Amino acid sequence: MTRFGHTELPDEQERALRRAVRLAWLTIGFLVTAVTVVYVTMGSSQAMKAAWAEDLLSFIPPISFLVATHLASRPPSDTHPYGFHRAVGVGHVVASTALVTMGAFLVWDSGSGLLKAEHPPVGTMVVLGQPVWSGWLMIAAMVYTGIPPVLLGRAKLPLAEKLHDRVLFADADMNKADWMTAAGGIVGILGIGVGLWWADAVAALFISGSILHDGVRNMRVAVAALMDSRAMTVDGKDEHPLMGQVDAALGSLPWVDEVGSRVRDEGHVFHVESFVVPVEGHQVTLAELREARERAIRLDWKVQDMVVVPVEDLPARFLPGLGAAQDDDAPAGSPKGWDAPDRSR
Repeated sequence: MTRFGHTELPDEQERALRRAVRLAWLTIGFLVTAVTVVYVTMGSSQAMKAAWAEDLLSFIPPISFLVATHLASRPPSDTHPYGFHRAVGVGHVVASTALVTMGAFLVWDSGSGLLKAEHPPVGTMVVLGQPVWSGWLMIAAMVYTGIPPVLLGRAKLPLAEKLHDRVLFADADMNKADWMTAAGGIVGILGIGVGLWWADAVAALFISGSILHDGVRNMRVAVAALMDSRAMTVDGKDEHPLMGQVDAALGSLPWVDEVGSRVRDEGHVFHVESFVVPVEGHQVTLAELREARERAIRLDWKVQDMVVVPVEDLPARFLPGLGAAQDDDAPAGSPKGWDAPDRSR
């Protein structure tokens, strides 16, 4: 049985993981050829240099995914009692930092070339004894490097959602958008061919801006997750529906009056702390707490690391999303509706 830490993967997720690993290795193999082809044909074109740099950066997400997946499979230890799930978040930060750094450098490099009005020469090469304009070879290289990543990205996206893996999602998102890099490079090369020297630098700026945008977007999501933001969907855009589902499952128990949970994303799995208020006069038993936990765990494979805490009132300090059930200045154990003294005078 394949695991993430102590969490056993269901059959569907296990198959998704195996396929994702194969696609990651396939991506690395393709990138080796792509980087070589672009390097051989790029000449002095700024757009080709930017595309080559992006291909080099594209190694980072699949390698990070493979390393993070290996580390996340380790069981918790004395020094890491929560397991090694955060390896996914670390890999996401590493990948996004590389994108931001290289994107910013390429924007500066391409922009300075445009301001200096540099005219990149595109000459001819001898292929099989025949002189060929180098631009056609560059365009062929862009077509080669633009199509396979799109197919790989579309194959990875559903797997990233099934595994809740943000490194794999970032990799898939970058792959899916690689056609824009190829298209920008082709436009820049054709612009040089018709005498528009600035088209190459503009295309390079477009590619560089795309790299920088991807990096900033991924870094924002990665840093937020490492800072224990509430659990979000794999794309980082929406609150994860499991948060509401856990509360609904616990709230349906006959002995539960109110429930509130805080859920953080550990990488592939979630860490859940659920506070439950029993109905008045009910004494909660250990069997009921175990039943509550098991009911929540059955909702989804990602819910494993979970505690259920019976409380007299929902602690607003720990559940700010519930509203003002209790003011932040309220002493521990104060009743609902407690009003803090007015200190404005």
